[in-house]
This record gives sequence, structure tokens and C-alpha cells, in this order.
Amino acid sequence: MIARLVKNAEEGFPGAAFRAPGRPARSDEPTRAVTVRLTESELNAVMARAAREHRTRSEAIRAALAEWAQEPA
Repeated sequence: MIARLVKNAEEGFPGAAFRAPGRPARSDEPTRAVTVRLTESELNAVMARAAREHRTRSEAIRAALAEWAQEPA
């Protein structure tokens, strides 16, 4: 069994698909984590809306920021 495992490793694990470590990229642009302090009521409101819209907390916050950051018409 060890010989078979060694042979498989030496052949580069044929048929195996490896993915890059870490979270999948959201875009080609680099991202940064940003810490924001929220009150419990603010966080509860974010989580409630995220649940209603079937989004993650991060997706909901990004959507809110994208809307807020739009230039006024």
C-alpha cells in the first residue's frame, strides 16, 4: 500500500483536482477585511434583513455600502 501511495504521489496524483487554499476570490481586485463596531440592535437589524433576503451578513453589508456609496443623481 505504501508503494502504491508513493507511486501515486510521484506521478502527481493523476486525476486529482486541487484548489487554491483560502476563500474564493470575489473579484480580480484585491480585498481587505475591515472591522466595524455595531450595536446589538444594529447587528440584529442587519442579520434580520440578510435572512429575509437569503444573504450572508457580509453580502448584506456589502450591498448596503454599495447603495450608500452611489453618487446622488
